[in-house]
Amino acid sequence: MSLSSVRALTFDLFGTVLDLAGSLTPHIGRFLQEHGSDADPAGFWGQWRYRQRIEQYQDTILMLGHSGYLETAQKAFSYTLRLNGVDAADDEVDRFMEVWRELSPFPEVLPALERLRSRFALVALSNGNPWFLEHLVKNRVRFEFDSVISVEAAGAFKPHPGVYRKAAGILSREPGELLMVSANSFDVMGARACGYRGAFVNRYGLPYEDTPYQPDLTVQDFTELADTLL
Repeated sequence: MSLSSVRALTFDLFGTVLDLAGSLTPHIGRFLQEHGSDADPAGFWGQWRYRQRIEQYQDTILMLGHSGYLETAQKAFSYTLRLNGVDAADDEVDRFMEVWRELSPFPEVLPALERLRSRFALVALSNGNPWFLEHLVKNRVRFEFDSVISVEAAGAFKPHPGVYRKAAGILSREPGELLMVSANSFDVMGARACGYRGAFVNRYGLPYEDTPYQPDLTVQDFTELADTLL
């Protein structure tokens, strides 16, 4: 099946549309400094992001009830603080987590989305909590997607196959009509395993998964994505 069958693009938000490292690392640096830690903010972010994915996988595998994106992010933040020997009270952690409301998109994203909407339906398909996605799309991305779908509709985090199948059902589309656009290789792999086409936005030159479910295209950023698809 070629990309000519694609009618809609489903976009990951965290790390794909939204620049997590650029948005959060300055806040991490200030928090660590205030708590007397000389840990490298960029290194701390890498540890936090890695731990958050473990928290999400555990949340899905244990099947004790979907706890939500920000909840797993906070658990991972607390874990990473302990990993780095940083003492912080629960209320300090609660206040710090408010910085997630200030996430900003990568600079080339919006112009590319405006170009892509001339040919495709554009959908946000994200691990985020529904209310959080509503805030981010309206106030931070500031782009009117044709649809915004939270994984809460499926009760599991990506790359659980139920997420991609549920989204296809909500959109009344065959999986092959959907192209998953993500900077997270596990997300592209999960979508491809469910019949989606896949675009890997590889901003940082990272390796892809060792899997038969390879991306249909790999691009460096959204400008290259639009250039390739249009």
